[in-house]
This record gives sequence, structure tokens and C-alpha cells, in this order.
Amino acid sequence: MIHWLAGDCAAITERLAKNVFQVHGITATEEVVFNKPLRRAQFLPFFAKLEPCLVGMESCSSAHHWARELTALGHEVRLIPPMYVKPYVKRGKSDAIDAEAICEAVTRPTMRFVAIKTVEQQSLLSLHRARDLLVRQRTQLVNNLRGLVAEFGIFIPRGLARVIGFSEDITLGEILDLPDIANEVIHNLCEHLMALHKRVRWYEDRVKQVAKEDARVRLLRTIPGVGAVTASAIIASIGDGHQFRNGREFAAWLGLTPANKSSGGKEKLGRITKMGDQYLRSLLVVGMTSLVRQTRSHPERASKWLTSLLERKPARVATVAMANKTARIVWAVLTRNEPYSPSTAA
Repeated sequence: MIHWLAGDCAAITERLAKNVFQVHGITATEEVVFNKPLRRAQFLPFFAKLEPCLVGMESCSSAHHWARELTALGHEVRLIPPMYVKPYVKRGKSDAIDAEAICEAVTRPTMRFVAIKTVEQQSLLSLHRARDLLVRQRTQLVNNLRGLVAEFGIFIPRGLARVIGFSEDITLGEILDLPDIANEVIHNLCEHLMALHKRVRWYEDRVKQVAKEDARVRLLRTIPGVGAVTASAIIASIGDGHQFRNGREFAAWLGLTPANKSSGGKEKLGRITKMGDQYLRSLLVVGMTSLVRQTRSHPERASKWLTSLLERKPARVATVAMANKTARIVWAVLTRNEPYSPSTAA
């Protein structure tokens, strides 16, 4: 279920199963003027007849599309994270109640909103989403293949390159000393893995091509540990980054800041919240993990801060701390439109 808002002066709509929208509208004096369901075909014609007004929606996969459509009609659109709407639901659960809650939430002066993505941003995100899906499928297939051949006493060392090499040998005609059925199954799995790996490489090459064409991606790539995939994913997700007031807000949005459990004047910070964008967070952490490996191989090239951190903390704790700091640097680079400079980022 997804919620929306629109109205005379401020109104709300709610979409159910991508086909039914519940709209709740109020005037500037908070008088309810309508609260009714709309079918998909009725949605845009309904708002085309209204005077320009404030329109609020819960942020979701298709919210950005409808936000652009309503903005083209002259309305002011604000997208709200669903978790920020929940406290305004009075009691029970229905489309009308949820739509009313969105109407309440969107008018709060301290409410935080999601920036509306452009078509170009969503196009680039679709590239990342498809790549992420295929990478996860490839990982599942690799683990399944290693486990299957292990049942016959065949050991494939860990690492993608080792499994790809094994699969390539099988597809080129190598036959294992196994029953025909097992050989057929393994051969089919190896063919599938090679095709999947080729498709993943295509997505990676496409991402690199996009990275060369975007000036903002090139700026982000000046940051240590941030490659083409990470930089393009950040640009696709947050654009220029001006929706965040500072770097810490961006790091908190990614879920890289400690959970605050302070009370009674006693400050207590827990583990990182992990409440933000999991894909971006994992890319940053993986990038920092690679940077740690480079630091251990070439300590003379590492920053003093990173070297000191690795001396005091375990590697995994260090990589997350570095990801937090890198997120703040990313925000600074984007908002200032300047390449990374170690002397000013410290």
C-alpha cells in the first residue's frame, strides 16, 4: 500500500495495489473538502482540475514518476519517508486513515522530505538495480556449484575467479569422472554461470561508460576508495546532495552513524543504525575494505588517520568508520562542486 497527498490547499492521496488511490484534501483552514478513492485512469485528470496546491506522497518506487507528473500540472509535491508518516496514524488501518495521516505529516514544519528523482537518475538507478540483482544471482550460483561438486569430492578454491575458471574448463569440453547425470547438471550450471558472468560484466562496462560522461561522477572518483560503480550509484540516488544540510545528515541517511539511545542526560551510542540505503552503504564499505588492503600492502601511501585507526580498531570496525567519513567527504565534494583535496577534507 502506498500513500499520496494532494488537495485544495493541501491534500492527500493513497494508492492501493498500484491501481486505487485514496485522496484526502483540506483547505488552508484545515477543513476537509474530499476523502475518496480514485482509479488509476482518474488520477491525473482529477488533479488537472484542481488549483495548484501542496501534494504529499509516501516515497516509494513509483512515487517519483507521479511527483514529476503532478509537478508538471503546477502542484508542489513533497515525498515523505513512510516511517515518518506512521506516528500520525491515529488508530486502526484503512486507506482513508492513512491518507489523512499523510496530510497531517506533510504540513509539519520540521518534516523531512525525499528529493524527487529525475528520469535520468532513475535510468541510472535501473542499471544499478539490475546489476545488483545479477551479482546476487551469480553469488548464489557460485555457492551452489561449489557445494554440488564438493559432494563428489571435487574442491573448488574460494574466489570468483577460481569458480569462473572451473566453469570455463567445463564449458570447453572437460568431462569429470562422474556419472552422466551429474556431468550434465554441472555442465548446465557452468554454462549458466558463464552467461550470467558475461551479463554482469556488460552492466559493469555500461556503468563505467556512464561514469566517464558525468562530471559529478568524475569528481567523486577523486575520493580514495570511491570507484565508478559507487560514484554513479551515489549520483543516481542523491543528485547534487543539496537535500542534506551537512555531511553527517547524508551519513545518517546511509545508516552509517551510531544509534542514539541517550536518556536522562546520559549519552549512550550503539551500533550503526543500518536504516538507510543498503546498496550505497555496502558499496562504500566494500570500497573502504579495498582501501584497507591497499594500506596494508603499501603503508607508505596511506593517510596517517587511517594508519592510526587500523592500529586501534579491528579492520571491520575501521572500514565502517572510514565509510562514515567518506560519506561526509562525498557530500562536501558534491555540494562544493570541487575535487577531493586531502588537506581540506581532514
